[in-house]
Amino acid sequence: MSRENRAEIINKSEEEFRRYTGVAQWLFWEMTCILIWARREKESRGGPKPKLRTWEMLLMALEYWREYRTYFHVGASYGISESNCYKIIIWIENTLIKSGKFTLPGKKALLTNETIKTTLIDATERPIERPKKNRTNTTPVSKSVTL
Repeated sequence: MSRENRAEIINKSEEEFRRYTGVAQWLFWEMTCILIWARREKESRGGPKPKLRTWEMLLMALEYWREYRTYFHVGASYGISESNCYKIIIWIENTLIKSGKFTLPGKKALLTNETIKTTLIDATERPIERPKKNRTNTTPVSKSVTL
């Protein structure tokens, strides 16, 4: 996807933008502001300059969360490697969580009469430890029925 195509997505109507990304435009720009401050702090420590702009990184992450394509395919459409795509998306997730503006209300909030306007669900894959199978020498007991 070229930079011009990404700019067209940003300039879509509110409804079309929400259908494409899953979030409203005002929320997208609020997230972008948080990421810009975090990126400035990160760049002050040195290191290579990112290839993508901050809003493009966020758009890439939203596209990944919305469409659930692989890092390889998302990265290819933005002209970056699979590993770089993974690093950017994880950085965006961690930065937005640390900001504290995107936390879900607790259980008590569900019991009150207030309506929840926005809910974000983290459905990213996380590695888990699977329990090891115990191999014991037990034989199944067969039940016999006498008539």
